[in-house]
Amino acid sequence: MKTYKTVIIAIIALITFQSVNAQSDKSQRTPGIKSQTLKVYGVCEMCKNRIETAVYTVDGIKSVIWDENTKQLTIKYSVFKKEAVENVQKKLAAAGHDTDKEKATDMAYKNLPECCHYERKLS
Repeated sequence: MKTYKTVIIAIIALITFQSVNAQSDKSQRTPGIKSQTLKVYGVCEMCKNRIETAVYTVDGIKSVIWDENTKQLTIKYSVFKKEAVENVQKKLAAAGHDTDKEKATDMAYKNLPECCHYERKLS
């Protein structure tokens, strides 16, 4: 009888731990957060800092990573801030960095430090 109780308790404990573990896996899901990747032009670590800092000033942004080699900016933002991606592109253009959809003004580009001048596309 004692062995029977021990086996039942072990099975209940195993089932409980399995369900708690499955519910706590937040790496798979983050409700209310969207992710998007944008092309942002820059060349150096100073560009990376400027780009990421500018993006964090946009309302609704949760995380930002810009890859210097691929020129890809990955942002995570609140689904309740639908205009966040558009605002990010405008903010980056104002900081002097072109994106595929927003081009920085010539003045903003010229205000970048010399080492941050990237090759601009003709348009």
